Amino acid sequence: MKHVKISAFDCPDAWFKTLESIWTKGEMYGVCYGSEKATTKKLNLSIEIAKPENRPLIGQGAPCDMKYVSWYALKYLWSDTIEDEKYTYGSRMRKPVDQIEEAINRYLDEPADRQITLAVRLPQDIMKHINNAKHEPPCLSLIDTEVIEGLLHLTCYFRSWDAYAGLPANIAGIQLFNEAFVSELNRRGNLGLKTGKLIFHSKNCHIYERQFTLVEDLLKPKDDQRRKIPKIATD
Repeated sequence: MKHVKISAFDCPDAWFKTLESIWTKGEMYGVCYGSEKATTKKLNLSIEIAKPENRPLIGQGAPCDMKYVSWYALKYLWSDTIEDEKYTYGSRMRKPVDQIEEAINRYLDEPADRQITLAVRLPQDIMKHINNAKHEPPCLSLIDTEVIEGLLHLTCYFRSWDAYAGLPANIAGIQLFNEAFVSELNRRGNLGLKTGKLIFHSKNCHIYERQFTLVEDLLKPKDDQRRKIPKIATD
C-alpha cells in the first residue's frame, strides 16, 4: 500500500494534485466488492489544504458546479434528511444525537476543547446486510474539529474516495460546511472565529478505469489550463 502526502494551496489545487499523484504514482487495484466491480488506480492519500476558503472552490474541468456544491453542503452535510435517500452524512451527524448542535454548544462553553469529533460511521456499518438488504457504509467516516489561534480546522477521513468525480465536490462542500459551522459559532457566541485548514485522509483514493481518458486529458499541459498556484513554504 503506497502512501502519499499532498500539500495544496486551495481546493482546486488539491483536486489537480490528487489526480496527478494517483495518475503518476498510483497502484492498480481491482475492486471485487462494493458499489461496483471495477479496475482502479489508487493511493493511500493525505491532503493538506492551506487556504480552502480561497475562491473559486471548484477547479476548471471539474465534473460539478457551485450550484451542486451548495446543494451538497446544505442537504447532504448540514441537514438531516433527503427524500428517497437511505441516509446522508448530515442525517448520521444529526440523529439519534445532534452532533453538530452539541459541537456548537461545547465550543461555546470551551473554545479550547480538543475532543469534538463528528462521527458519520456507525458500529452496524461493519455488517454486510442490514434488514435483509445489502448495506453500503458511508465513504466519509468522520470529521474531527479543532480551534487553534482563532481558526477552526477540520480533519476528515474517507474510507474510499472517487478522486475524479467525488473529491472536488466533497472538499468544496466541506469547506462550505465549515463556514456555516463557524458562522453559527460567531452568531451565538461572538467568538470571531475563521475557517482554517482542511486535512483529509483516505486509504483508497482512486480513479476508475472508465475515467482514465478524462483524467489523462485533464493533466495534459495546456495554455492557461491552470492558474498559477503560490508555492507553500515547507520546513
